[in-house]
Amino acid sequence: MTNIILCGGSGTRLWPISRTLMPKQFVKLFNDKSLFQLTVERNIKVCDKTFIVSNTEQYFLALDQLEELSNNSQLSILNSQFLLEPIGRNTAPAIALACMALDKDEILLITPSDHLIKDEKEYQKVVNRAKELAKQNYLVTFGIEPAEPNTGYGYIESNEKLKIKNEKLEGLDVVKFHEKPDLETAKKYLKQNTTHFFWNSGMFCFKAGVFLKELKKYSPEIYKASKEAFDNKITQEKTIKIQRSYMEAIPSDSIDYAVMEKSDRVKVIPSDVKWSDVGSFDSLSEELKLDNGELRIEEDSKDNFYYSDDKKKVIATIGLEDYIVVDTKDALLISKKGQTQKVKNIVNRLKTTHYPLLTTHSVVHRPWGTYETLIEDNGYKIKRIVVKPGKRLSLQKHFHRNEHWIVVSGTATVTVGDETKLIRPNESTYIKMGEIHRLSNEGKIPVVLIEAQVGEYTDEDDIVRIEDDYQRT
Repeated sequence: MTNIILCGGSGTRLWPISRTLMPKQFVKLFNDKSLFQLTVERNIKVCDKTFIVSNTEQYFLALDQLEELSNNSQLSILNSQFLLEPIGRNTAPAIALACMALDKDEILLITPSDHLIKDEKEYQKVVNRAKELAKQNYLVTFGIEPAEPNTGYGYIESNEKLKIKNEKLEGLDVVKFHEKPDLETAKKYLKQNTTHFFWNSGMFCFKAGVFLKELKKYSPEIYKASKEAFDNKITQEKTIKIQRSYMEAIPSDSIDYAVMEKSDRVKVIPSDVKWSDVGSFDSLSEELKLDNGELRIEEDSKDNFYYSDDKKKVIATIGLEDYIVVDTKDALLISKKGQTQKVKNIVNRLKTTHYPLLTTHSVVHRPWGTYETLIEDNGYKIKRIVVKPGKRLSLQKHFHRNEHWIVVSGTATVTVGDETKLIRPNESTYIKMGEIHRLSNEGKIPVVLIEAQVGEYTDEDDIVRIEDDYQRT
């Protein structure tokens, strides 16, 4: 069985922690591990292989975190296969493209990368039940027993009332999939006596060929466009890249709309696995029990949740009760508990006013390392850059800025024009506007440097890449 991990989402409901280029699945919130890493670890216990569908921009985040896991886990993680999408077209095309890359009889466990499951023993049981149904050519989904009338989840209506603890339960027929309801509708779902409602977990199990057959039957346009995109893929080692023009031609739709709501081969497995999609700060505050410690000073305050990027920053509150306080270097969010689903409204407003706050953190991850903008004003920008051992920046030039590089630690190999030299700690180099240059780290420790940019225009799009190890030219 192959685990297909879908990790192209942006997790905007957890802004400002989660952003487009560092979405929630890659943020290390749980004992210095990300939800993506927990997903990989959980599923290699029940699956033979891992197949990751990712946005092109997030590929190196996933690759880096897999390499971290490989130091303490099964070596099979390093054999993971990737399918890279230049743009997202929702879950139906993503799953279809992955299915086309695998044998039609391969059983697939489809999982999001950003969910938390705390009862792994029970999880393994329900996955094995789903696997048996998948062998019988069913499309299997996993239904979560609702703990409350939650409006943040879709619902699955099954064909009978039941007790979740029935160990012999093999799977139920699905009556209908329901969109996220309002509160009154959600309450009605939980009071039903003739049918049973589950939260829709977004996890599935089926044979690759069975899904493609049902997709072709019920959503032929998606199937046809996906097939054309896959036939024109670019394959490099264990990575499949879909070309943008073909990806744009695929209709965008979810697996629920495209197949699951229409097929007569769908079963739902009741899954009492202590599941959360960690889709809001309310749910995160339930799962992430932080020790307030000496840096959280409360006066007439209680039952609040605090999160800060800066572990040394003091957060003091007076008269706050049942609040969410999220502090990052460039944004502060304060919300009453129970209202954090409205973060999406804030995100929509930021799209027209402060769009960069939605895409990147102050620390930006790149394939070669990270950079952080320390100061920026008219005519200049100062960055702290970290280049990982064995990595190098692209061979590039700029039309609108000059650059000064000062090495803080490590030894940098710097090429400027036809000259290559070593720059050691407390040494510097100067790169004139228009000069072709590159920085490499050939050592065994990270290179840390301060970059001072001076020019009339210092935005990131003033980079002309001539050669690049990461196919970004």
